[in-house]
Amino acid sequence: MEKFFINGQNLEVEIAKTFFSRLRGLMMRRRLPEGRGLLLAPCNSIHMLFMRFAIDVVYLDEDFRIKKIARDVMPWLGMSICFGAWGALELPSGEAQRLKLEVGQKFTRNLNL
Repeated sequence: MEKFFINGQNLEVEIAKTFFSRLRGLMMRRRLPEGRGLLLAPCNSIHMLFMRFAIDVVYLDEDFRIKKIARDVMPWLGMSICFGAWGALELPSGEAQRLKLEVGQKFTRNLNL
């Protein structure tokens, strides 16, 4: 688990580094609590098959700068892609708005907390 910081707020972020952890993602989970996220890296697209809840997806470059924000991606039906993204940070639906995220902003991190 890592802590990500932006706009005076912090997130606890789980990192999905392996192929299988990225493939599973948030599938079959009941929810993702506010203030938590899952980073899929490397990853430039997501699907919502077998998902039970909507999410916000924040696409990042390798410097953790926001390239695109997909809000309220719907379970089962949703898909999203961002060409040139290095990673996809999955957040609870509405979290991008709560954190006041905007394209071009950059996350800072604190490792292994």
